[in-house]
Amino acid sequence: MTDSPLRTFARSLIGRLPGLAARARSAVRTPDEALVADAMDPDWYRAMNPDLVAAGADPVDHFLRHGWREGRDPVAAFSVRDYLELYPDIAEAGINPFLHWLKAGKAEGRLPRREVGRAARAAGLLEPLQVRLDRAAARWPRVRPASRDDLVRRLTALGPALSDLHLTVSHDDAFRNVGGLQLCVQREHAAFARQGVTGLHLHPVDTWPTLRQDGGGLLGLALSGEALGVSSAQDLAAALASVLPPGGRRSFALHSLLGHDPAAIEAILRAGGFGRGVFWLHDFASLCAGVHLMRDDLADCGAPPADSAACGVCLYGPRRALHAGGHRRLFEAFDLTVLSPSQVALDLWQRASGLGVVSARVLPHATLGGPAKDAPASPAPDGVLRVAFLGAPVPHKGWEVFCDLVQRFAGDPRYAFLQFGSQGAGYAGMGFVEASVSAASPHAMRDALVREGVDVALTWSLCAETFGFTALEAAAAGAAVLTGPDSGNIAAQISAGLGGRVVVDEAALVAAFETGEVLSLSRSARNANVRDLVFSELTASPGARPGP
Repeated sequence: MTDSPLRTFARSLIGRLPGLAARARSAVRTPDEALVADAMDPDWYRAMNPDLVAAGADPVDHFLRHGWREGRDPVAAFSVRDYLELYPDIAEAGINPFLHWLKAGKAEGRLPRREVGRAARAAGLLEPLQVRLDRAAARWPRVRPASRDDLVRRLTALGPALSDLHLTVSHDDAFRNVGGLQLCVQREHAAFARQGVTGLHLHPVDTWPTLRQDGGGLLGLALSGEALGVSSAQDLAAALASVLPPGGRRSFALHSLLGHDPAAIEAILRAGGFGRGVFWLHDFASLCAGVHLMRDDLADCGAPPADSAACGVCLYGPRRALHAGGHRRLFEAFDLTVLSPSQVALDLWQRASGLGVVSARVLPHATLGGPAKDAPASPAPDGVLRVAFLGAPVPHKGWEVFCDLVQRFAGDPRYAFLQFGSQGAGYAGMGFVEASVSAASPHAMRDALVREGVDVALTWSLCAETFGFTALEAAAAGAAVLTGPDSGNIAAQISAGLGGRVVVDEAALVAAFETGEVLSLSRSARNANVRDLVFSELTASPGARPGP
């Protein structure tokens, strides 16, 4: 039925009511309310309070009437709760704390939020390791594993496909989840498949923050990238012992033991007739339960002796022996070769592992190739330096350092800030560009950086990175990489000529933006070039695969 003019007008009016109401409220705001409204950041307020977006609430009006009473902050630089706790006279007066700070508090020298360092803020959010373990146990899926007989039938049906077998172990389902380690496992299996070798992947049915000592719980199985089901470690060991044909090629790679019981993994490998394999140094879980070697998740620790006071006070200290001993067990049980993506990581591990002389070599996950032939074009220079953060917005990757820069310089016309990854963090002052790297789209991050004309990538990792893939992706896109001295192989790559700077500390980083000295890193000033990324086949690489 065709709408009448009256119905069309009514529908148009209804659609305009929220905007008309907001403008009406704005027109009757008192001078004090107008002062708050002018100083607020509505976009940031929406990002921090997604429930308001769903409800269609106007951010300024919500904060003025309800938000400050609920402890919601109007801008990133002001904390309602901090201000009321620091100044109880304002809390007792029952007035809007942001309004007081704008009208009087700022001139009186009152702080808009607690002056604590990033480490102190993070320390306030620390959880005991046992709390994390209890949460993981409560979350652990209630699934029924396949029976031993059923598993034997499934494997027997594969017949000759199991003659040549490569087994991998990691902390999650590498074929269903996204991440750097997961892509490494996928590339490794794909390379073995091209060589006619079937891949079997083992992972805990859910993530677990440490090694286990209880048989490892239930294992998820994936054969040639396809889910094969769920099994106990004992049943899988028995099934492999009865099904795998004699002879054939056998190899294995330990990518991560998080969520596994090393004794159970040893039993599976022995039952399957695996003798020689590789251990990948993706992180430092073989040294400590704190896989990034950060004391209390706050600062790089450098892997001190296990009996040191520094180790004793760390929340991961009590579980360090479990990790060191569990990995040692497998090194003593099998002929393992250590493969490290960088010399920096291997040097640290050899110093701290206490495992003596073991076979080891460096095999980078990827290297820079020649000029890219299929990369998109970059936009024409416009005088704005585009600064990017790549990957997961987590503290140990330098996310908070990036956010501090955004807070300081978001209004500076010289700079634009962008976050690249699979999901935006909703932080005001920066744009978000989706860039999800996968086996099918290995250059997704590089190409996204090129399309946005990114000049500088901040990869300010607070821990010793074993490789630092985002830094290599940024360099492939023609971006200059900025990092700090504690970033492990990222700093080492830049020192070796990757392109960028190792900045001595955060104060020097801020100074480079304040003075504009960082502008010398623009794409046009450096005549930036886009390059290919050449990916390793990991354990399937020539010379990396262990013998029969």
